[in-house]
Amino acid sequence: MAGHFEPLPGGGAAVALDEVEVSILRSLAVQLLELIGPGETHGPESVDPLDRLFAEGPSEPPSDPALARLFPDAYGAPGTEQDQRERAYAAEFRRYTENDLRERKRQDALGVVRSLDALTVAGDDAAVLRLAPEDCRQWIGTLNDLRLTIAARLEIGDEDDSGQLYGLPDDDARKPMVMAYLWLGGLQETLVEALMA
Repeated sequence: MAGHFEPLPGGGAAVALDEVEVSILRSLAVQLLELIGPGETHGPESVDPLDRLFAEGPSEPPSDPALARLFPDAYGAPGTEQDQRERAYAAEFRRYTENDLRERKRQDALGVVRSLDALTVAGDDAAVLRLAPEDCRQWIGTLNDLRLTIAARLEIGDEDDSGQLYGLPDDDARKPMVMAYLWLGGLQETLVEALMA
């Protein structure tokens, strides 16, 4: 089980994580939360639910490449110039969906942090993280968001671009991010496989 998820009887998945792995995952999830930004400044009870439902978000795509990967335009092909109509449709779609998408990504990452905080790792031993089926969805979403963010920072446009990163020398400053990108990909893949088993 070390290093990869396995299915649990009755649904869900489990993985053994050592103290360093827990620390890395927690740190990355917290950084993702910081990148996504704060949630509502008011408690949910203090804002009229109808107002929240119709609250408008941003209409322009984020300027940060990592955020642009997490919150892509809904119209037009990635990396191509949008015509005026596609830009208008994308702005309208973003205005009414981005706030909810940001909140879901924030809740997923918070769920990951909370599940890691609940683990007890003693010394050199690994702790077994057991996820209920509903927690697995949060983990899949956050692992994907982390990979997208790291891919943007490494300027990986598609899977073909990632091939050159396998041969990086150990003294390359990008090597730790590449290793995290590959490790997160392995975790995500085995989690999906565990849920399909």
